Amino acid sequence: MMKYQRGIALSGLIFWSVVLIMISVLGLKVAPTFIEYQKILKDIKATAAKAGPDSTVADIRKSFDKFADIDALDFKSSQLDISKDGGRIVIEFAYEKRIPLFWNVSLLIDYKGSTAG
Repeated sequence: MMKYQRGIALSGLIFWSVVLIMISVLGLKVAPTFIEYQKILKDIKATAAKAGPDSTVADIRKSFDKFADIDALDFKSSQLDISKDGGRIVIEFAYEKRIPLFWNVSLLIDYKGSTAG
């Protein structure tokens, strides 16, 4: 009776280790940009909730800048698109984040957000 070997080959172990390390590095590079996006989204929602119906665009930008300072964001209020829809203030933003991976390879992520829904 023949017995079959069980286990993993060293080449398979090295291959899957490299794949796991690459995925981990990608996650560590993308996570901070996603956290920043979530903070911006939270801040525009808080700004829209705080703004009254008679608030000016300058008031809204100033309010957002205060939230952005608290969250230590590099994102500025000048990048916001502020409008009114049926008496309700709508704040939108869109920006690209380029994440260098290795050599001349980068990951480009388009972030967009709005208080409209």
